[in-house]
Amino acid sequence: MLEKLEKLLAAGKDGALLRFSLGSEHLKRGDAPAATAHLRRAVELDPNYSAAWKLLGKAWEAAGQPAAAADAYRRGIEVAEANGDKQAAREMGVFLKRLG
Repeated sequence: MLEKLEKLLAAGKDGALLRFSLGSEHLKRGDAPAATAHLRRAVELDPNYSAAWKLLGKAWEAAGQPAAAADAYRRGIEVAEANGDKQAAREMGVFLKRLG
């Protein structure tokens, strides 16, 4: 799957969903630095993509960057609340509390 996604990116099909998918695949494979790079690009392309903010927070946690994770969760909560996505906002609130 990762190879297919990378081919799409190489072909110029860049977008928030593609970057989200790439970040997710890299995170599944344990490559937090690559995941954060793609997910940061996803939220640059679409700052209102609450799922990307949530996954970016998880990627930052996996990369050992709790302050960056907290920032991503805070921004994600704002976005999710503005979009009426209460479940995502609650989940990120829980993740933020766990960071302590």
